[in-house]
Amino acid sequence: MGWLSKFFKGSSHRVSEGQYQDRYGDDGVWNEPFNSLGTQNPLSDYENEDIDRAIALSLSEEEHKKVKPTENVSSLEEDEQLARALQESLNVYSPPRENGHSFQPMPFLFSSGFRMCAGCNNEIGHGRFLSCMDAYWHPECFCCHSCKQPISDYEFSMSGNYPYHKSCYKELYHPKCDVCKQFIPTNMNGLIEYRAHPFWLQKYCPSHEMDGTPRCCSCERMEPRDSKYVTLDDGRKLCLECLDSSIMDTSECQPLYLDIQEFYEGLNMKIEQQVPLLLVERQALNEAMEGEKHGHHRLPETRGLCLSEEQTVSTILRRPRIGAGNRVMDMITEPYRLTRRCEVTAILILYGLPRLLTGSILAHEMMHAWLRLKGYRTLSQEVEEGICQVLAHMWLDSEILGGSGSNVASTSSSSSTSSKKGSRSQFERKLGDFFKHQIESDTSPAYGDGFRAGNQAVLHYGLRRTLDHIKLTGTFPM
Repeated sequence: MGWLSKFFKGSSHRVSEGQYQDRYGDDGVWNEPFNSLGTQNPLSDYENEDIDRAIALSLSEEEHKKVKPTENVSSLEEDEQLARALQESLNVYSPPRENGHSFQPMPFLFSSGFRMCAGCNNEIGHGRFLSCMDAYWHPECFCCHSCKQPISDYEFSMSGNYPYHKSCYKELYHPKCDVCKQFIPTNMNGLIEYRAHPFWLQKYCPSHEMDGTPRCCSCERMEPRDSKYVTLDDGRKLCLECLDSSIMDTSECQPLYLDIQEFYEGLNMKIEQQVPLLLVERQALNEAMEGEKHGHHRLPETRGLCLSEEQTVSTILRRPRIGAGNRVMDMITEPYRLTRRCEVTAILILYGLPRLLTGSILAHEMMHAWLRLKGYRTLSQEVEEGICQVLAHMWLDSEILGGSGSNVASTSSSSSTSSKKGSRSQFERKLGDFFKHQIESDTSPAYGDGFRAGNQAVLHYGLRRTLDHIKLTGTFPM
């Protein structure tokens, strides 16, 4: 299952005296190079002197008019117009504004005419003002949309038509890592890059894939720094949500085994023989797999096994307790001798997995047992593993839909019976959807392609006709 890699182009541009300017792309990427982009040059000393000279000239003429009332009025008006023209000619207007980027305001200017503040809608008069966002503002009226405080910094960011302090904008819109809870840093190209789980969409810094951050062996989510996963005796990590419904010993798994037997009976696929079910540690599972004369096709990490040979297996007798450091302690096991009374000697399931995952593995392995007991021989790995995955998927469907029967089951001649599962938490329902997603998105030829071919056949022809066709031809019906 591949992880997703994301790049963002963000909203932080270097600013200088002048107006805000920036651009934003809609490609889901933040352009955040943290360098100087699109800045305006500050007003030169020469230009400032021109403004001061023009304003001083205008004021001098007004004083002169008071002393000499007979002065030519038209000459005074021309001087005032000249001063106003000089100041406004240096007022650089805002370019079109767009979402999520930093802009820079003009430095404080002095109003020499009638202007309305876009913040309070009152006249600015002859005081200081800002020119940005195609409008004029009192300095105290140009406020951050988040904290409502005036923006007195030398730059600000925008989202939509609203200005923000750079720090407020970052807090709201800059992605944070779900593992270390810090802002995701930029890469060497100045872009914000992160990884995301394809189902849970958990975002995290790329560095956590190499720094030993553990993943839950069930849901695959990374361990956040502010929580502590449980460590099983074989080194696997289990998150606290998956631990809530985990099955830890053989006796604890028996009610689930009965539920799945009823599920098979509801499909007219009852297994008559009594096949032992044992929960085991990873080492015992691997040893049992090596003891099989006829190997079966397994996932990279085997979590279930349908045995046909006589051997002795170490099974978990009592649920271990969680001790110091969130580690499993006091594991008690006992040897269990398997005897061959039929084609199947036992079904082994890895301990410590949540109920829905344990059940889907058990439904898969029970289908292996059913095929052997019913005389389905020499099937290709795509067909055998594929149809076993179909039954695991069907069982998950029946659990998530509350025992009403899945769409796949409804295509067969019988409906499944309701399992005795009671109420289910929102997380457990989400977990069931994740396990279905794992089956559906598997990329391996046997488990992934085999499931998709088998599921398509069952949806089109029904389960019973598909199984009959497999027994006759060894292939899925087309």
